[in-house]
Amino acid sequence: MQYMLLIYEDESVYGEEPDSPAVTDIIQRHIAFGDDVGEARQGGAGLLPTSMATTVVTRSGAQTIHDGPFAETREQLGGFYLIEAPDLDAAIAIARKLPLHADGSIEIRPVLGDTD
Repeated sequence: MQYMLLIYEDESVYGEEPDSPAVTDIIQRHIAFGDDVGEARQGGAGLLPTSMATTVVTRSGAQTIHDGPFAETREQLGGFYLIEAPDLDAAIAIARKLPLHADGSIEIRPVLGDTD
């Protein structure tokens, strides 16, 4: 079964520079994570900062466009992985290996339509 691992962190811990020590460190840790989980990793990517986000909001059938993420939270969606795991317990075991620079959370969500 496929699962999405959605990584939520406070993006301010990485600083403004794309090659900051924190960014360089977390990239190396994600490379090691990918090597560790092997073929269970089906895909994934980091995301640019929330300042680059655009959100389409629908309310009562009307759509509006907003700059940035819709949710006002301290943690932002920073990246994702698509993994293959036999069950939720295996997906949790893989998610526990995901590196975070500071506090954060990993949301595990089964992919719709994939019931193998």
